[in-house]
Amino acid sequence: MANIKQNDIDEIIQHFAELEDPRSTINRQHPLSSVLVIALMAVLAGAAGPTAIAKWAAMKEEFLVKLLDLPRGVPRKDVFRRVLMILKPAAFQACFANWLQSLRDAATAATGVEQPILAIDGKTLRRSHDHKNGLGALHSVSVWASEFGLSLGQVACAEKSNEITAIPELLRLVDIKGAIITIDAMGTQKAIASQIVEGEADYVLALKGNQETLHQAVMGAINKEWENDFADVKASRLQTSETAHGRAETRTYIQMAVPESLPGLKPWKGLKSIGVVVSDCVRNGKKTSEVRYYISSLNVDAKRFAHAVRSHWGIENACHWSLDVTYREDESRIREKHLRENFAWLNRLTLSLLKQHPGRDSLVMKRRSCGWSDDFLLQVLAGSTL
Repeated sequence: MANIKQNDIDEIIQHFAELEDPRSTINRQHPLSSVLVIALMAVLAGAAGPTAIAKWAAMKEEFLVKLLDLPRGVPRKDVFRRVLMILKPAAFQACFANWLQSLRDAATAATGVEQPILAIDGKTLRRSHDHKNGLGALHSVSVWASEFGLSLGQVACAEKSNEITAIPELLRLVDIKGAIITIDAMGTQKAIASQIVEGEADYVLALKGNQETLHQAVMGAINKEWENDFADVKASRLQTSETAHGRAETRTYIQMAVPESLPGLKPWKGLKSIGVVVSDCVRNGKKTSEVRYYISSLNVDAKRFAHAVRSHWGIENACHWSLDVTYREDESRIREKHLRENFAWLNRLTLSLLKQHPGRDSLVMKRRSCGWSDDFLLQVLAGSTL
């Protein structure tokens, strides 16, 4: 069993083999790969910053020196802080590309999902600002493979309005071929739609006021056909109902072929269908309704359209909510630019690893178990059941 564990660790260390060590030769008392593997393990076990990483490492020194190349013992806090501060986030994230692809391949084989939903959305770490030094709160855009529970990449940007420039960069980082890309209204841009189609993927993009002309045109086209119960167009409908937590909600999904006469149609590459989702919710006797409109490169199929829309909400429920509740990320006070970006990525990567573990315990309990049990920690890290 020890050999299996060591082989797993050696394989993980290889992901950092081509990462250039940004430290001066004087400061290279601990191998970069060992520093990063310890940081990864510590975050899995509950660490939320360099001090916590160093504290965990000191308590686990006997375990770590048997597993990693640590000729001078475990590093101190300043080592972890310095490394995570000077590593360029893009280079750090690139190290995990092969690892993430292997996790994605395994999840594809396990689930049988051939056309995964890749949801793109932004998140702000509200307490990571440093107004005194002119540093705003970190806002990053990430891509979440909803059916797999995998975070495949992230790009930091100055604020929410900069998502328009961050999304194309993010799409270049991830293999999107064959996937369905879902983005909220901020990312509904002609250039982004073109990039997705050119990447041999499909899109389902939400509409709001930032695309006012298209939004109004889609609303008008759907409402016009609704009056005749969609008798004159190719359309598909699906209705779902669910009751949970004192709330009863009915969702109606309608998707129809895009009219050739739709104003502004031509610049939207691959646009084949438009859709609407009507949500009627009853809670404590009070009824509320919400209507959302979409454009898509998918052919008309309400079941697939509904799956894409619902899966997009998973980035909020399964990713962002977990980061805030399990990792308490929204409370993070890390205020150095690269350090907070690299730590945000460590949070997303370790969340993905926890979600791949087949155990039925909650994420909170799995993370605690990583801190309690070295064997369980290695199981999660290696993606196995040793």
